[in-house]
Amino acid sequence: KTYQLPRADRKDGQDTFEAVKGTSFSVEKGEIFGILGPNGAGKTTTLEIIEGLNKQTSGQVVVLGLNNQTHSEEIKKRIGVQLQSSEYMSLMSLSELLELFASIYNKKANVDELLGFVNLIDKKNALVKDLSGGQKQRFTLASSLVNDPEILFLDEPTTGLDPRARRDVWELVRRIHERGITVVLTTHYMEEAEYLCNRVAIMDAGQILAINDPKKLIED
Repeated sequence: KTYQLPRADRKDGQDTFEAVKGTSFSVEKGEIFGILGPNGAGKTTTLEIIEGLNKQTSGQVVVLGLNNQTHSEEIKKRIGVQLQSSEYMSLMSLSELLELFASIYNKKANVDELLGFVNLIDKKNALVKDLSGGQKQRFTLASSLVNDPEILFLDEPTTGLDPRARRDVWELVRRIHERGITVVLTTHYMEEAEYLCNRVAIMDAGQILAINDPKKLIED
């Protein structure tokens, strides 16, 4: 599938700047594709455009053969999204939240399977506020799978986690990939990109500087 992101303008206060400039790349079905770069590189804006959460000012984005501007709702039904940070309704248990999210897609959540997959089955009646940081991130991954997505987008999925929790998320991403789901993730950890990704795009100041196998990027 092809995702072309030539430009995106964003306003912060009175200033306008180009968050993504002349960016073009493709993601193959079934791979884990990483976008690696520092904070402010344009990684999140790029994902938001692909996901239909933000509109590019020019250029074309094609996801699963669909144009992101004319078929945004159809794309959203077929992808899963994990944002940099997520807030949940404070009085609903994990199982209730999964059932709610699934209902948005007119589906019935298999709560035990989803929570078992992320090793949280014993927390099904817990509230999100009672989870550790790593547990919350794993729950967010579970919630992004309620609609059986064909592509999963992860925006810096391990930022702020301790080394053990980060490794747990890495293994979950690999297990998701083994299900045949294409994964696109952003990160600013080279170690994470090397461990998880088939290919990595290096991004800085809104531009793609290089795309290659992570080991070859390290060698270069």
